[in-house]
Amino acid sequence: MELLVTIIVLSLLFDYINGFHDAANSIATIVSTKVLTPFQAVLWAAFFNFVAFFIAKYIIGEFGIANTVSKTVFEQFITLPVILSGIIAAIIWNLSTWWLGIPSSSSHTLIGGFAGAAIMASGFKAIQSVVIIKIAAFIFLAPVIGMIMAFFLTILALYICRKVNPHKAIAWFKKLQLVSSALFSIGHGLNDSQKVMGIIAAAMIAAHPMGLGMGIKSIEDLPNWVAFACFTMISFGTMSGGWKIVKTMGTRITKVTPLEGMIAETAGALTLYLTEYLKIPVSTTHTITGAIIGVGATKRLSSVRWGVTKNLLVAWILTIPVSALLAALIYLIVSVFV
Repeated sequence: MELLVTIIVLSLLFDYINGFHDAANSIATIVSTKVLTPFQAVLWAAFFNFVAFFIAKYIIGEFGIANTVSKTVFEQFITLPVILSGIIAAIIWNLSTWWLGIPSSSSHTLIGGFAGAAIMASGFKAIQSVVIIKIAAFIFLAPVIGMIMAFFLTILALYICRKVNPHKAIAWFKKLQLVSSALFSIGHGLNDSQKVMGIIAAAMIAAHPMGLGMGIKSIEDLPNWVAFACFTMISFGTMSGGWKIVKTMGTRITKVTPLEGMIAETAGALTLYLTEYLKIPVSTTHTITGAIIGVGATKRLSSVRWGVTKNLLVAWILTIPVSALLAALIYLIVSVFV
């Protein structure tokens, strides 16, 4: 019972870290365009992170991404030490990349850690390769979709506003950025909170055969307080900021105007809603980065700082294998004591 409680507490801690690690995704452009101050922006994003809970529960009516994450590893190979190792590895990697200012994926960190610990415990037969391949494919697809959407939305917006006074257009887009930032924050909450829900669900399912009080038979039996706690923790995390990554996302990839910030956030939000519909956990970091690149590319390709982008891509590709390796090593240690 103590081990299960520890896993739940650490999972919620990871959710909190995810919030301040990924706060930049929702607020970087709105801060860099000076539509809101950093403090106002994190409050705005945190509020809509939490609103996502009610949308998922009462409008969508399910937590499909949580179900996908919980099935990363075959049920018979899921044990509490495996989950504990995965979550510890995810926390270490997330804090490391936050400290270095690298906008890596919290989602892929968590999934890589879960899979790596399971592989160390039971071999490659433990993981559902179809699920892993689908998630890995969206390392590339999510930013590309965001980039394409942003590119064409920018062209459309420029065409519509071609005869509008520039000062009036800027004022419009500053107001619209509040809407687009809210839409992206809802997508962030819908996507990222459910990943932690999936891990907690997997732990509770693993605990059921052991006769522990909080054990459940399937994710459909997941108590309501788990979802509420996950959405609450990511909201608190977002309120804590993440300023190093804000700088990378908001200024180092390309210079962003209010129009471009609104387009990037809208394209990112639409991509997240699409993947929510497909029940595929994706990186909000990858999505908004792709959208910012798409916006920058409409001016000229040289306006995108491709050196920064290349470094981000390397970090994205390394996240799953590095998290998996770290979790595997942690599992070796954990298995000695648990």
